Amino acid sequence: MDASVNRIPSSLDERALLVSIILKGDEPVKSNYSLEELKLLVTTAGAITVDTLTIKRDAIDPAFIVGKGYVEIIRNMIESNELKLVVFDLVNIKPAQVRNLEEVLKCRVVGRTEIILDIFARRAKSAEAKIQVELAQLRYILPRLKGMGGVLSRLGGGIGTRGPGEKMLETDRRHILRRIDTLKKKLSKYEEHRKRTRLARGDHPKGAVVGYTNAGKSTLINLLAKDDLFVEDRLFATLDSYTRKVYIDENLTVLLTDTVGFIQNLPSNLIESFRSTLEDIENSDFIIHVVDINSPDIDGNISTVNKELSSLEIEGKPVILFFNKSDTASDDKINLIQTTYPDSIIGSAKTEKSVPLLKEVIGKIVIKTKSY
Repeated sequence: MDASVNRIPSSLDERALLVSIILKGDEPVKSNYSLEELKLLVTTAGAITVDTLTIKRDAIDPAFIVGKGYVEIIRNMIESNELKLVVFDLVNIKPAQVRNLEEVLKCRVVGRTEIILDIFARRAKSAEAKIQVELAQLRYILPRLKGMGGVLSRLGGGIGTRGPGEKMLETDRRHILRRIDTLKKKLSKYEEHRKRTRLARGDHPKGAVVGYTNAGKSTLINLLAKDDLFVEDRLFATLDSYTRKVYIDENLTVLLTDTVGFIQNLPSNLIESFRSTLEDIENSDFIIHVVDINSPDIDGNISTVNKELSSLEIEGKPVILFFNKSDTASDDKINLIQTTYPDSIIGSAKTEKSVPLLKEVIGKIVIKTKSY
């Protein structure tokens, strides 16, 4: 898929260099996939990927991430392309590394976590989602305050600093702790409201729709519920969970809840902040796991979602594995999936063909688990 379809218009386009680090023991294929995914994330965050650089190392340099020779190569690439941003495909970059690199490179340096937090800040629409994102930002910043002094004063906005939490960047630890406490109290009110809403839904069987980001979860719910809720073809298009009634047959109605999409190396701060929203999965009777059949790393995507569910202690629930977007998949790919995942359902959320089988499986699960 062309990254341009995920483009979010930005008043200040940021020209970026993406740097991938392949450490000893890493699989080059997975590193290449991660870099391609980072390109989509960066585009979604409103920047333009001008160039990429892949570096092989035995270990991360404690001062500059990479060796001084590569620091010079990166500096030359920045100058020749007039770049404003360097994004490392790393989850945790130490504040001291950021400070050292920015002093040499004369531009901002961020990692994968900052990009994802930035996207969530852009995506947050409801008051609850905005609180959750700000809470995640502050939880990320708090343990890094001591080493970020010079970095914070130079950030000046842009990717990695955007959103509700940006006003707090230069405040001290006490203020941030107070703000976190305030946000947690506000969030608890939404949690209480969510609990009351669950009780009000009665005894209808409940299903949660999960999956890797942009797998087509919302589109599938729209299809099953015959709804026309607006769906965007973008990463993390859904931050707020929503629930729809789905009529399985004349005797059975279930409630399906959409959830925030997962991605590899999703910041733990976000998981913790969105835990109340993700409780809809915990309270479900069954799970529909949506997978993009055209993903270059299907096994990795499935593994990522399963790991996140496990981290939330969500185990033992019936899972329907639904491979989506079969309308654009080759016959060879479909045959491979049928062989590799014989118990799965293959279909497209854009056509009605797979609906009868999916409803039939849901009905059997509900009857078997006696969840109504």
